[in-house]
Amino acid sequence: MTVPKFALIDNTDDAFAKRKAGVIIIGTVKADTSDGGPMLATGADVVDEAFDGTLLDALTSLGATGKAEELVKVPAFGKLGATAIYAVGLGAAEDGQITAQQVRLASGAAARALTDVSRAVTTLSAIDLQAAVEGTALGAYSFTEYKSEQNSTPVREVDVVAPASDENAKDAKKAYEKTVTAATAIAEAVIIARDLVNTPPSDLFPASFADRATALAKDHGLDVEVLDEKELEREGYGGILGVGSGSSRPPRLVRLHHKGDKKARKVALVGKGITFDTGGISLKPAASMDKMTSDMAGAAAMLATVVLAAKLHYPVDVTAYLPLAENMPSATAYRPGDVLRMYGGKTVEVLNTDAEGRLVLADAIVRACEDEPDYLIETSTLTGAQVVALGNRTAGIMGSDEFRDRVAELAQRTGEGGWAMPLPDELRGDLDSNLADLANVTGHRWGGMLVAGVFLREFVAANLPWAHIDIAGPSYNSDSPWGYTGKGGTGVPVRTLAAVLADIAENG
Repeated sequence: MTVPKFALIDNTDDAFAKRKAGVIIIGTVKADTSDGGPMLATGADVVDEAFDGTLLDALTSLGATGKAEELVKVPAFGKLGATAIYAVGLGAAEDGQITAQQVRLASGAAARALTDVSRAVTTLSAIDLQAAVEGTALGAYSFTEYKSEQNSTPVREVDVVAPASDENAKDAKKAYEKTVTAATAIAEAVIIARDLVNTPPSDLFPASFADRATALAKDHGLDVEVLDEKELEREGYGGILGVGSGSSRPPRLVRLHHKGDKKARKVALVGKGITFDTGGISLKPAASMDKMTSDMAGAAAMLATVVLAAKLHYPVDVTAYLPLAENMPSATAYRPGDVLRMYGGKTVEVLNTDAEGRLVLADAIVRACEDEPDYLIETSTLTGAQVVALGNRTAGIMGSDEFRDRVAELAQRTGEGGWAMPLPDELRGDLDSNLADLANVTGHRWGGMLVAGVFLREFVAANLPWAHIDIAGPSYNSDSPWGYTGKGGTGVPVRTLAAVLADIAENG
């Protein structure tokens, strides 16, 4: 795991400007004027003083505008402890304020440019400390486990300038150090998920995923239980067994538990863990099938989240359920037309073996509900329809109305994004089956994301507040890097889940 070491430094003097480092990072803001010139952001004034007030002119002459994620480099000319200044654009202020997400994106863009820099200082933390730490840690991320040679190394140490505060200096420092610790832990959790998503299916399959989950559980004091294929069959997990039946690498169900306080709210987390998805007998097209290595991103996120809950000692009782299977075509694979008896007794007619995620999730959801949680959250790379409806960066969030809206609001607040979507009752009739209690798909293409949510709703206990987060697009970035997001696994929606758990701990 590659996470920079963060050190908090004081904002009360100009010591940080003299601190020995390769780079000092400052922010620029897009001005609301016709000339297009930028303004210096909070924290940059000391650096500007070292340049006798000429820094802004220098940046403008180099084409700086302050637009989001713009990066302009200026030599320090011996005026600072750092050898170079990286001025990164924050974009325009909204109602005179720079948002946490703007800081997070700018910090990530700067961190991606800090290759082969051993130490940097950032002043973006003077605007928003948590966002700067998260953005820097995630922007510095790289996955190089399978590279024979490493052409560059990410930044190893980052000094973060503390924000100004009206509190007692000692109290403020203590609060800021706590923020740095929490932000670093959240970033590390995101990176756990990213590493799992980026690991190729040749090395990450149900049994090896379960082994990794077990190792993490032991490292962080979590209770862990792993059901193998024999135990799954004995206990009647027909969805997980059906999907995994075509692979030579049998399925698993992993249960991890972080014990909260006696009176703590109980939260169940369920994440889809299809370690590779060919589509099964309903085979996917060859183009871009390699991206299906990311079809376990939901399970990766839930594993990372329960580890985070233990690491930060969340006063919430959290149990994660990871249904793990590989969906392959073979002589033993389940077929269109098969009827599966799910865990709990309901039967499902399989009309398309590429709608496999909802089958493994249904088993895990029923099992999770047996523990009588106060809330249930499930996340999965479930439908291509999510991407059609909302694009590659916005998750679709469904479920019980009040809790769904709460999760969506927190997703937007964290910067991961998410949009509340309905579960229209009329779609349930389209899942009727002549053979079974319901079918796994409809006979049409309309509302595919919502239909999947309606299917899952059939397996959620009555009156249980729940949310389903479809991350088919946001979980994996196939395009150019942006902000704090590189190519490959993104770790979405770990930060959203962290915010939800923190909100439940505080507000119930």
